Amino acid sequence: MNFAALKSVGESVQKPVLYYKNNVGCLLNLLTCMEEFNVKNFLFSSSATVYGAPQYLPLDEKHPCIGDSITNPYGKSKYICEHILKDTAIAHPDWNIIILRYFNPVGAHESGLIGEDPVGRPNNLMPYVAQVAVGRLPFVNVTGTDYDTPDGTGVRDYIHVVDLGTGHIACMKKFKENCGLQ
Repeated sequence: MNFAALKSVGESVQKPVLYYKNNVGCLLNLLTCMEEFNVKNFLFSSSATVYGAPQYLPLDEKHPCIGDSITNPYGKSKYICEHILKDTAIAHPDWNIIILRYFNPVGAHESGLIGEDPVGRPNNLMPYVAQVAVGRLPFVNVTGTDYDTPDGTGVRDYIHVVDLGTGHIACMKKFKENCGLQ
């Protein structure tokens, strides 16, 4: 499983070389090690940013990924990684590679050991909401009033981290079926 990547869209615009070096370079290092040690199962954490500017909503798995419409280096790095994995699957037909595209993972485990309390400035909405809930912040600013929604504010799809974990376990079981590239 590869969940290791830099993921701040804003930072990727400021530091594109860092994002390509980390996200693409580390994937290449990992694939090289997999070849060397004959590891044939790979689960990749991608992103919905690979869809670029939506051609229709809601987005689904059939939506085209058009590299030129991806608006930031983070999304482009994930797009490049997906293509590297597709080429790897062609070169290694005995490998199993599953690519998951996440839409805004959020939440915490009920144990409280993992969750939405990052060190430093958060890069997404949910840590701010959590800070309001525990009294660290007085409110969360919601910006934007010109979206094509009933009240003009943005709409987002979120997936809970525990649901992601359940999905990852299902993917690991799928490897036993010699699933190829999915």
